[in-house]
Amino acid sequence: MAERSTALLEQPEGRAGEAPARIPRGRGATALAVGLVRTARPRQWIKNVLVVAAPAAAGELASRHTVGQLAVVFILFTAAASAVYLINDALDAEADRAHPVKCRRPVAAGEVPVPVAYAVGALLAAATSTAAAVLCNPLTAALLTAYVVMQLAYCVRLKHVLVVDLAVVTTGFLMRAMIGGVALSIPLSRWFLITTGFGALFMVAAKRYSEAVEMADADGATRALLTSYSTGYLRFVWQLAAGVAVLGYCLWALESGGTANGSLLPWRQLSVIAFILAVLRYAVFADRGTAGAPEEVVLRDRPLAVIGLVWLAMYGMAVVDL
Repeated sequence: MAERSTALLEQPEGRAGEAPARIPRGRGATALAVGLVRTARPRQWIKNVLVVAAPAAAGELASRHTVGQLAVVFILFTAAASAVYLINDALDAEADRAHPVKCRRPVAAGEVPVPVAYAVGALLAAATSTAAAVLCNPLTAALLTAYVVMQLAYCVRLKHVLVVDLAVVTTGFLMRAMIGGVALSIPLSRWFLITTGFGALFMVAAKRYSEAVEMADADGATRALLTSYSTGYLRFVWQLAAGVAVLGYCLWALESGGTANGSLLPWRQLSVIAFILAVLRYAVFADRGTAGAPEEVVLRDRPLAVIGLVWLAMYGMAVVDL
């Protein structure tokens, strides 16, 4: 009887007659860590490669210092974006549960508690700004802080304001493209800012258009603002943005009349062909309403990837005057 009483005392609390569950102590922590990483959107980290854009456009990728500094900036921006994703998912947990796809996100699914998502997001946000000031320069830290503040304002309020929501998301992409130049004190040309800004608006508006098509029969359950945009208006925005991005790129390419410094071919001008083809290829998915996940379109469409590589090769040869 003594042994039986001792065994009963060692059992965890539960319903009478229920066998005690044997759960390894580390499993809960591991599941939480995996959920936090998933909430940080690893697939979307590819967008942060844009930090290389300004130094690459200026032909400043040759030195180890530059590459090392860009690696630091990439990590810092990824951490800042992850902080925003964590806080955003905590804020949108209830709404995401009504979405056919977003209901699987760890916070919405209950894998990551809402308070934990808030706490980790806040810590990451504070750490990235501090690290940027120490490892880069004050202007980089200011830009990262502005990004986090703007994105949090978007999560709380600005995503419910017509047109402003598109501008904020676009500005986030533009900041990614700017921060590499800011960290390395590289001047940013007007053509770079125009092309990058309107190229980002093209992808953002195409994403919104795809979401509007997808949620057409769901009464805007997840993103109420989509019911205020017509699909015709969003189509107009991404078409306008694509046109301005192409125009800005063409003006950059045609600034020099022909080959420069003895280059074999006018790579700047020729790169216009690949750039326009890439825009047209992406527009196929936008027109179908299947550009809701830009990173998946870029990674999974082989023709678009090939066109992108050809453009990158031509652009690189134009920058280094081969």
